[in-house]
Amino acid sequence: MKKHVTLLAALALASVGATAQGRAGNEPPCIETRARVDTLVIPDRIYLSIVLAEKDTKGRRTVEELETRMAERLTRLGIDVKRQLSLVDLGSHFGRYFLKQQEVLKETNFSLLLYDAESATRVLIALEEEGISNVSIARTEYAREKELRLELKRRAVARARQHAEAMIAPLGQRAGKAIYLSDSPQAWITGQVAGLRAAKSNSAKGYDPLDVEFQKIQVTEEVIARFLID
Repeated sequence: MKKHVTLLAALALASVGATAQGRAGNEPPCIETRARVDTLVIPDRIYLSIVLAEKDTKGRRTVEELETRMAERLTRLGIDVKRQLSLVDLGSHFGRYFLKQQEVLKETNFSLLLYDAESATRVLIALEEEGISNVSIARTEYAREKELRLELKRRAVARARQHAEAMIAPLGQRAGKAIYLSDSPQAWITGQVAGLRAAKSNSAKGYDPLDVEFQKIQVTEEVIARFLID
């Protein structure tokens, strides 16, 4: 399986959270460190928001016609419509209605799951050619985020111990067993779509390929560890 994980760097921050205390304090001598580790990953779940609206065609095409065109074109691209395409508003087939004089213009919203930027580019071009232009990237995700977080926690714990040992080594002592471990509630994930644009050209098809770039997602984990001083 091709790995989508690109490790940026194991960035660790350590600080003394507790100084050595004597037995009179009813606590053995210990040292507390904090370590943070982060990494960058390429999103492998891209959710497109597709809005089919009769008002966008000035009433020339119905929502049903737009749905048929969309489904046929996506199928030709090799997309499993039944599995990857879903209605956003499950309570009603048509999410919204617009009044134009005495006509009712219908609109419905779909969510399409894709797995890479290249597929997103092909879909955006194909739908544009079908007159469906109200398409945007709703969000991006990394499928193996849970497994990645566990690995980052392990790295952070190891880094916390390294810092504890480095801090007390000049004293001729060493870090003993851990007596406290906690992952920080400040662990986070950040990432957004970096850019999406379509440029007209004089080519036969009328458009250059879309330039789609996805910002890598940064996943960060932080742990707090307390070790006995031997």
